[in-house]
Amino acid sequence: ENYLFQKFMRRELGTNNVDHCARLCHASTVTGLEASLGSGAMTNDIPSIDHSDLIFIIGSDTSAAHPIIGSHIKRAVTMGKARLVVADPKRIEMADHASLYLAHRPGTDVMLLNGLMQQIIQNGWHDKAYIAARVEGFEALQAEVLSPAYAPDKVALVTGVPAEQVIELARLIGTAERTAIYYSMGITQHTTGHDNVRAIANLQLLCGNIGIEGGGINPLRGQSNVQGACDMGALPNCLPGYQKVANPEVHARFVAAWQQPDLPRTPGLTLTETIDAACAGSIKGLYVMGENPVLSDPDQHHVIEGLKQLEFLVVQDIFLSETAQLADVVLPSCSFAEKSGHFTNTERRVQRISPALKAPGEAREDWWIIQQIANAMGGDWRYQHPKEITAEICQVTPQYAGIQWDKVGAQGLQWPCNDAAPEGTRLLHSKQFTRGKGEMVATPFRYAAELPDETYPIVLTTGRLLEQFHTGTMTRKTRGLDKLAGPRVMMSVVDAQRLGISNSERVKVTSRRGHIELPAFVTKRMQPGVVFIPFHFAEAPANRLTINATDPHAKIPEFKVAAVRIDKLTSQHTSTPQPEMEIA
Repeated sequence: ENYLFQKFMRRELGTNNVDHCARLCHASTVTGLEASLGSGAMTNDIPSIDHSDLIFIIGSDTSAAHPIIGSHIKRAVTMGKARLVVADPKRIEMADHASLYLAHRPGTDVMLLNGLMQQIIQNGWHDKAYIAARVEGFEALQAEVLSPAYAPDKVALVTGVPAEQVIELARLIGTAERTAIYYSMGITQHTTGHDNVRAIANLQLLCGNIGIEGGGINPLRGQSNVQGACDMGALPNCLPGYQKVANPEVHARFVAAWQQPDLPRTPGLTLTETIDAACAGSIKGLYVMGENPVLSDPDQHHVIEGLKQLEFLVVQDIFLSETAQLADVVLPSCSFAEKSGHFTNTERRVQRISPALKAPGEAREDWWIIQQIANAMGGDWRYQHPKEITAEICQVTPQYAGIQWDKVGAQGLQWPCNDAAPEGTRLLHSKQFTRGKGEMVATPFRYAAELPDETYPIVLTTGRLLEQFHTGTMTRKTRGLDKLAGPRVMMSVVDAQRLGISNSERVKVTSRRGHIELPAFVTKRMQPGVVFIPFHFAEAPANRLTINATDPHAKIPEFKVAAVRIDKLTSQHTSTPQPEMEIA
């Protein structure tokens, strides 16, 4: 369905203005790892966890956002197979299982990582043979990280992590035989997200930890099939298999495969650029499938303004989401349990799904809906079953060439799967990087786009709760889950005492873009000066507050750092919702 959606946009509408939720979670993983290694995907798989000596989690609330992988990591640690270290602005649950926990300030990841690499090089812990054989750019990296700016005391000043902890973590990584790094949106959702990912790649290349069992760079994907959507070319600059739309040879192949000579040749707009263009009036229509930008995109007022400016908005979804409420046309589609097809998970594993339930009412499978629209526009599409779509995917997507419909068994297949790897590939880059040699690059530290000041003195960071999933389109329909976890602002005991705020007391959180009201959750797990708000809740949408500044490389928004202030509310002073934000 993702494959057909991007094909419809390019073949029938003649535009590369197609994007998906990876722009909001792992776009910087794709750009950063593609530049460093040649492939923007998780290098290892879940069973590889059992072979690690050291597991380094940075910027991932793993047990809340990725509980299956979190449980595998905890099991490896409990059984004594690996040591765990955690770096996160919030003392996440995984930190309780770690031998070392670093509470760095949001947006200071490159400073921390460069400081670690300085210590590793100065102590001779880097893998010189691996670097000589498989890596380029070491001299430039070394010149950057050996700067006095990354000395432990300077790192401590910027990150808030004590110098002795920086030195200890460097020793643990530098002396471990096999270190695996796991990260998620705490690394990627920054204006420096691309830099963060490249710094992680630098560290793993420095220590020879890529291409080995128990090592690797392991970005944890946020949605069930966001990896598959990337693979299928639901991106403004890539056709299926990450083949660049501007490449003449690639263009010629898809012209032949899709029998359409007028395929667009230049990259289209990203998700956030599309909203900007809608506000400016240059984008007139928008087709949204299985996405809820009113809650998921940054700066909610800006998003709603753009959607209301459109001449035509169509939403294809399983429920009447906040975005669907604004649509001119709503197309009812099937849930995952009511359709056939494939999902590709975070470890590149392609898995078959079959319908377990009959779809209600007029709901139809997404591929069928897309085909009906394409044919109404003169497309002459003739797919009878997802099996036929899969066959076409195998023909035009090199990594999926061997993933035939009947070949995907109960365990699935991991791409790349082709004549050279007929049973799929567990570990990437074991003999050679996709780009040839791995590339190190000097990555200077840069501050976030919006820093706290006297008016907005607190840093807001956002994320997920275990009990809810993304914008709550499905989980909030489940009454038990909704009772378990509602909106809250997590704040430190120090900040709560300073502001005179008690646990569960309602507060007003304000940024330069708007405000929300919600209960305070006072906890020792938050560091002073930082608050956390989950983004699942329409009645207290965190993304009304977040900034729409984006990374220059990946165009991913900075969800993890925004300046806010917090005001105590009384029942007499509770303000009414902002009218311009309301969704009718």
